[in-house]
Amino acid sequence: MDATLFGYTEGQIAQFGLTFGVGAFILYMLFIVLNLALEAKAGKFGTFILFLVLSFGMLGFMSKNIIQWILGI
Repeated sequence: MDATLFGYTEGQIAQFGLTFGVGAFILYMLFIVLNLALEAKAGKFGTFILFLVLSFGMLGFMSKNIIQWILGI
């Protein structure tokens, strides 16, 4: 018998935390990049470059989840 917390298994809780917890963290990091661009008065092109470079890893994480969803893994 699996241990449950409020009727959810450990795997379901971990999946929920990974999906929504990391998603919230990504939104917070995007806010930090925007704040950095505004404080540095980077302009439109500078802001684009900041988002491109500093958000590249987040794009990879989201792409991995989308590819897994499409392939049904």
